[in-house]
Amino acid sequence: MTTPVQIPTGPRPAEETGRRALLLSLAALALTFALPLAGVAMALLALGAASRARTALRAAGKPKTTALAGFTISVVALVLSASATLFQVYFGDQLLAYSECLKGAGTISAQQQCFSQFEAAMKAKSPFDIQWALRSLAP
Repeated sequence: MTTPVQIPTGPRPAEETGRRALLLSLAALALTFALPLAGVAMALLALGAASRARTALRAAGKPKTTALAGFTISVVALVLSASATLFQVYFGDQLLAYSECLKGAGTISAQQQCFSQFEAAMKAKSPFDIQWALRSLAP
């Protein structure tokens, strides 16, 4: 007869919470570039984990570098993903029209015409001068 494996219960080591916060923040940063809205959610979770890790590491008398790194990366991911999400929501109609236009464009000149229409629509909707950003997107 074998003895069952005992799963430890109780508080986890402080170092593990710091690593978890760092991994969550890196996942948030990765999601920012794939799915910005999911990056916002993951960054908020990572911020919570980083603050808990900081408290746990302080109580254990351990260095707080992993929690600080997780917090910093989470803030960066949150700013980037929130910006990308707001951009997609605000310019959603223009981005969709450009995507649909490109599906039907069979030649390079048709693609350039799609971009010209997209550029005009973005300039009309944007409250700022975005000429510099549009030049970097040109095909």
